This record gives sequence, structure tokens and C-alpha cells, in this order.
Amino acid sequence: MGVIKAAAGDAILTSMWVFSAPSMGVFTSIIASFLGIQARSLVGLFITTIISTLVVLIFSLIGKLLGGASFNPSTTASFYAAGLNPGTSLLSMAVRFPAQAAGGVGGAKAILQVMPKKYKHMLKGPSLKVDLYTGVLAEGVMTCVLCFALLVIIMRGPRNPIVNIWMLSVTTLGLVVAGNGYTGPSMNPANAFGWAYVNNWHNSWELFLVYWIGPFVGATVAASAFRVLFPPPVPKEKKA
Repeated sequence: MGVIKAAAGDAILTSMWVFSAPSMGVFTSIIASFLGIQARSLVGLFITTIISTLVVLIFSLIGKLLGGASFNPSTTASFYAAGLNPGTSLLSMAVRFPAQAAGGVGGAKAILQVMPKKYKHMLKGPSLKVDLYTGVLAEGVMTCVLCFALLVIIMRGPRNPIVNIWMLSVTTLGLVVAGNGYTGPSMNPANAFGWAYVNNWHNSWELFLVYWIGPFVGATVAASAFRVLFPPPVPKEKKA
């Protein structure tokens, strides 16, 4: 019952995330237009970072209310591989990941229905813009960097949660800009599946290899690197 409850929380949170994520770009465009600047300028990127920080902060709170729900299979796998999530098992992930993918579909369908027509061109989702193997490598490397940054920020970063989320937002935005010409990017298999489903390429090897296998390999490599660079303290033996 606990696994089913966790999967339901994941599905809800993922649906909300996939629904909300494109709105960050839309709100950036609206604010930039109001200020008379380009949305893709440095100031525009700063605005996006602020919006992203607020959104992720809200989702962190919602995730806690839902019992520790997650909207990204990659980060869940990374924390598990790093040994930092004792409540997660291979069985629970086998149930939760499909639930997250289903939530991604629901979120993508919902935002397409309510987004004003003038902004619908911004709702494309990730797409492969290079050859298959380059795409797998790119998505894997970017997910690796994201997951490693997440592990370091959460486990070794400042104690202030707002500063942590801002640092993560800056990292994510930098990866999105860097990976735009490769895979989109997604760095989130559930998000990629949601948009692939509404665009009718969800049953392709391209999606499976680039947006599932690549991120999971990257997440595992990030966890392994974190464990090597930041090993847990060895407990001291009590003297008799």
C-alpha cells in the first residue's frame, strides 16, 4: 500500500510539474516584453532563474506534503544509487517510474488545452536534434551533471533551502541553454515521455535510448562519483 501511495503522489506531482514547466518560459517572455528586453538576454535568463527558483520551491513543499513525492525518475535513481534514500527499492521504482510517466502525459495534455494560442508554439517538449548516439551521450552527460550538482547541493551545500534551490535553478538553466541544440534537453524521462506521447513518438527507440537509458546511466555515474568524492564518515569504534 505504501508503494501505491508513493506512486500516486509521484503521478500527481509529475503531472503538475510537466504542466507548470513550460509556463516558466511563457512568464519570462511576458515579463521581458513588459520591460522591453529580449527574453533570451542575460536579464531574461536572470528572470527565468527567479521564476524557476520560486516554482521549484513550491514543488518542494508540495512534494513533502505528498509524502516525499518526486517528479524526476533520474534524480530518484541517483539518490538510490548514492545510498541516500533508504526508503526506495528497485521494486518501488518499478512501480513509481511508470506512474511518473503517466503523470507526464497528463501534464502535457493539460497544458496544451489551457495555454493561450499565441504561446502554444513554445510547447514543443524535448526533441533530438543530433544523431542518436550523440543524443544519448549528450542527455546522459547533462543528466549526470544535474544529478551530481543536486547531490552536492542537497548533501554538502548551504543549509538555507532557498539558496540551495537557487543554485540548482542556475545549474539547470545553464544545462538547458547548453543542451538546447542537442536534445532539448529534458534530463527527466517522465517529462520526455509526456511530450513524446502527445507528439506520437513515445514508442520509438529514440525516446527509450536518448531520454531513458541516457539519463539513468548519467544519474548512476553521478551517484558513483559522489560516493567516491564524498564518502560517508566511518563510524568510530567504541573502546571497551
